[in-house]
Amino acid sequence: MALNNPALSEKAFSDFKESDFRAGAMTVGGTVGKTMVLLALLMVAAVYTWYLYYQGQDVTGFLIVGLIGSLVTSLITIFFKKAAFITAPLYVILNGLMLGAISAWTDYSYPGIVINAILITVGTLFLMLAIYTLRIIKVTPGFALGIVICTASIALVYLIDIILGFFGISVPFIHETGWIGIGISLFIVAIAALNLLLDFHFIETEAQSGAPKYMEWYAAFGLMVTLIWLYMEILRLLSKLNSRN
Repeated sequence: MALNNPALSEKAFSDFKESDFRAGAMTVGGTVGKTMVLLALLMVAAVYTWYLYYQGQDVTGFLIVGLIGSLVTSLITIFFKKAAFITAPLYVILNGLMLGAISAWTDYSYPGIVINAILITVGTLFLMLAIYTLRIIKVTPGFALGIVICTASIALVYLIDIILGFFGISVPFIHETGWIGIGISLFIVAIAALNLLLDFHFIETEAQSGAPKYMEWYAAFGLMVTLIWLYMEILRLLSKLNSRN
């Protein structure tokens, strides 16, 4: 998560060479297909660590490897876009290992929470797609700027919270289960969901402009970045709500 979606920035889809178009041009359908492949890989990896956890195995190592590995592969993908057909699958697999561990721990504390988080995430994805397709919300420059500013602000708060965490301090309210903490989580979930509109818009625009075929993998990777963030925030919100019961 960074200023807007760093994987789908204007710079990411510029400066193409003639040789980049040998395999053809990027299409929305091709991007959707590759997104489905990445989503399937994510789910398989997550189910694997989930299964290991409920077999009594320690999955902490998978979480650490997934966290560090997904960060490294995301950076490689952003800087070497042509390698996305390799790095994007690696990214989601590593994220899946991490998410599987986190989800298993959370579901153990609050049974049934993970399936609810998954259903809400999928429902949000299709709702945002319908909103974008029907142009209920138009992605204007002003709207995009507002979402970018909110996303950057959230990223900054999280970064400050991580730094303060080394000193045993946390940013007030964001981890609390009171109504203010829940309201903050609702706001972050809403911003994550609205980022999907920006992703859809950018993918459609660049497909219409004829970006190279290999960018389908890269665009699918960018969309998965937002989806994973959205799922994590929904899981956090549901955890706060369940802890109040």
